[in-house]
Amino acid sequence: MSKIRTFLEMIKFEHTIFALPFAYLGMVLAWAQTDAGASLGGWGMTWQFVWITLALAGARTAAMAFNRAIDAEIDARNPRTANRPIQRGQISRQAVWFAGFVALGVMLLAAWQLNSFVLKLSPLAVLGLVGYAYTKRFTWLCHVWLGLVDGAAAAGAWAAVTGSLAHPIPWLLWAAVAVWIGGFDLIYACQDVDVDRRDGLFSIPARFGIAPALRLAQIAHVITVILLVAVGWVAGLGWFYWLGMAVVAGLLIYEHSLVKPDDLSKVNLAFFTMNGYISVITLLATLLGLWL
Repeated sequence: MSKIRTFLEMIKFEHTIFALPFAYLGMVLAWAQTDAGASLGGWGMTWQFVWITLALAGARTAAMAFNRAIDAEIDARNPRTANRPIQRGQISRQAVWFAGFVALGVMLLAAWQLNSFVLKLSPLAVLGLVGYAYTKRFTWLCHVWLGLVDGAAAAGAWAAVTGSLAHPIPWLLWAAVAVWIGGFDLIYACQDVDVDRRDGLFSIPARFGIAPALRLAQIAHVITVILLVAVGWVAGLGWFYWLGMAVVAGLLIYEHSLVKPDDLSKVNLAFFTMNGYISVITLLATLLGLWL
């Protein structure tokens, strides 16, 4: 149990909250916008909810485990990450690899239980999850890769319900989450500029500087709000959704006010706390927008 707690702490399992609300958003909108939910009935919808949750939790756990194992040497040279469990010897790299493959198995099992369409797409998901850790070794577009992989959660949940992506909503959701995640990853990467340059790693802050990266993150989050507005318009959501979008826009503005090129002391507050609020509020606004 001690090893399990250490592993869950290492991969920040609680931050699955970033991805799950948007996956649920894709699921709920698929039920509402198509006849998939009605054809399943209450019990079938419950099982879809369970398998979608397991698929997303498994995917994120696998991605974080592989990232920690692949980057073990890099993290050991970075003062910000040198005190993580692998580096302290609390858990072996081999154990982290094993846990990652177990989590990947859970994701694939869930995809198999959902439908053949998402199962056929699962190799692309595996490539995205494993490949992200290597992108910082050859391209400063690693933030885009991360956004696309995380954004697939929302579109994947839609596909898990409908067995198709032949609708604008999953693509709008995918784009919104991709730009949102990519934007706040730009903020997070500002902490490692000196280390990335020293070790020859690639990121937009390391390549172009902190101030341009923060400006690009601001632009990304403006686009995020525009895309979420488009989702609400296409889905015909009610007034509560628009109220929620106003709150989300306000939180994003506040998030950016916390981080300055010469003061990154509040990055964790901006990265973890604010984005957790944003994902949950977006889901709640969507649910209430469907009913009110």
